[in-house]
Amino acid sequence: MPAIKRRETSAWIKAVAATYGKKVGEIAYIFCDDEKILEVNREYLQHDYYTDIITFDYCEGDTISGDLFISLDTVRSNSELVGATYEQELYRVIIHGVLHLCGINDKGDGEREIMEACENKALAIRMHNKFAISCKHNRYIKNTINKQRD
Repeated sequence: MPAIKRRETSAWIKAVAATYGKKVGEIAYIFCDDEKILEVNREYLQHDYYTDIITFDYCEGDTISGDLFISLDTVRSNSELVGATYEQELYRVIIHGVLHLCGINDKGDGEREIMEACENKALAIRMHNKFAISCKHNRYIKNTINKQRD
């Protein structure tokens, strides 16, 4: 299983969803291998190919909910193909599924480019949030050290 910081990731997903006027309901992340995602792709979508993610949308109104099947095998191979770290690619795939739940598509003319731009925007939000959390943590450590010196 991938090491995902749950609170940090949940806060990020909520922030991204909010930029689309959405609230986050229940989202299940099912991490699997290539054979399982191929099985799901064949059974539910009648597609006979491997993929990195399959998103099942259970959204109601402005609340996003769904199941995200993520092939960790494909995430790893894609990360090597694009020169990204495994973690970077995993978060890109996670947010790709969330963006589908927010209503962003990637199958029609020009939609892939829109999805990619939305992914990049969302990943920038994640980096900003990580930096903000890191700064808060550093201030906490500095304050704790100063209190210990007093």
